[in-house]
Amino acid sequence: MASLAARPFAFPFDKRRAALLIIDMQRDFLEHGGFGEALGNDVTRLGVIVPAVGRLLQAWRAHDLMVIHTMECHRADLSDLPAGKRDRGQPKLRIGEPGPMGRILIAGEAGTAIIAPLAPRIGEIVIEKPGKGAFYATALGEILAGRGITQLVLAGVTTEVCVQTTMREANDRGYDCLLVEDATESYFPEFKAATLDMIRAQGAIVGWTALTDDVLRGLDND
Repeated sequence: MASLAARPFAFPFDKRRAALLIIDMQRDFLEHGGFGEALGNDVTRLGVIVPAVGRLLQAWRAHDLMVIHTMECHRADLSDLPAGKRDRGQPKLRIGEPGPMGRILIAGEAGTAIIAPLAPRIGEIVIEKPGKGAFYATALGEILAGRGITQLVLAGVTTEVCVQTTMREANDRGYDCLLVEDATESYFPEFKAATLDMIRAQGAIVGWTALTDDVLRGLDND
């Protein structure tokens, strides 16, 4: 087991029991014409983390460790989409409506796909989730238990919504969670900063944070 440089203190890293969980690096959130832009956001803000996420992904693959990708999306008939989620706010396009990349956040549509530089390989697990958290209404918990995973290293978007929700779900289930600071991003920089502070407050009450370089060193030293 390696001691990985992290905040608020070193993370006891066991790569054999650590899965890389990449949250929602989808075209609908990162590219023009998708749901993120329909909500009025500057989607280019999220693209800055693609190189860091790519480095983590490459390293996990090189060490033959468990990689899990998530995608937020819904059934074509919208039977798993609560009315409150669909109708909230005033976006230019709502979930399920046709957009430049197909129906917004619908499973199988082009916009729902993970961006090409981070596309899953054959054999890597892809979780389609109807909620913000990756454990809600999915088989993630059973998959992790089946592989003996006790630690999650998280990356992806957005920091304060799907990433933080998943991290809190995992924390309640007993997982040790590490969020990679430069491999997560928000449309709102102040929300990312606040989330990082909340996660590692009070002695890592939700989990730890670290930089990509520190995580990669931990992989090589373990």
